[in-house]
Amino acid sequence: MKRALFATLFAALLFTAAGAGNAVRELAPGVFVRMGDRTRNQPANCGWVIFKDYVVVIDANFPWGAREILAEIKKTTNKPIRFVFNTHYHGDHAYGSSVFADQGAAIVCSQACGEESRAKGQTGWDRSTATGEFSLKPYRLAHPALTFADSMAFDDGEHRIELQLMGPGHSRGDSVAYLPKEKILFTGDLAVNWDFGNNFADGDADHANWLHALERMMLWDVKTLVPGHGDLGGIQELRAQYSYLKAVLDAVSSGVQHGQSPEQIAAGDFSAHRIAKDKERNLVSVRAIYNKLKK
Repeated sequence: MKRALFATLFAALLFTAAGAGNAVRELAPGVFVRMGDRTRNQPANCGWVIFKDYVVVIDANFPWGAREILAEIKKTTNKPIRFVFNTHYHGDHAYGSSVFADQGAAIVCSQACGEESRAKGQTGWDRSTATGEFSLKPYRLAHPALTFADSMAFDDGEHRIELQLMGPGHSRGDSVAYLPKEKILFTGDLAVNWDFGNNFADGDADHANWLHALERMMLWDVKTLVPGHGDLGGIQELRAQYSYLKAVLDAVSSGVQHGQSPEQIAAGDFSAHRIAKDKERNLVSVRAIYNKLKK
């Protein structure tokens, strides 16, 4: 009995250790992703690319996540972090920027994202009432120092990252990072791959153009998709995001025409979509689109 219990506990410890180790994955030589951890309020997937003389980080996470990501980066290289590209201004992707800025990094995002950060970022920051390890009080909000209108690239002959404005979509300033050599795409929250839905509720979200952005990306040569949240994937996960978003848009449009309430619309059958498994979040998404269509 004792031997069986010990074996079970030992196996559990091995599983836990393996899970923790898998949080950071090398997708290609010098290209890393650190998978988000929803249970520890670090939900966003973040990455970094090691260039010849510096490092570029993709998405800063929350500050407590950024501190851990910074430590993980230092395990892979001693080169300085020169740039942090945020796919959009939302806190789970950008609030950790000051942690990297204090290390000498320049925060980069689209011009529209920078405008959103300055117009709405501080309000969101100040509304946070979290305490303890998830408190924002020990940190500061760092706005982007470098922005681009439509596109920008980092290229040293060995690695190339192409930053492309795709918004308005999930937010007004959504941009993605594409590595053409490795065929890796970091989408931010334009695509997710988990069971907890997607956030359609940003005041400047443009759901129709979001579909167009997904259509554009589905034409790209993508071998590895790094979504804003959830498991790694490929083109099929872009298609799944498109299918879910279109299904919700179509359901809300039809529901509005037939005088249905958001609750009635959200009670419809979305079971074909993995992203739609959280019914409460489905209702939040439906309400967001419903309110826009009813204006």
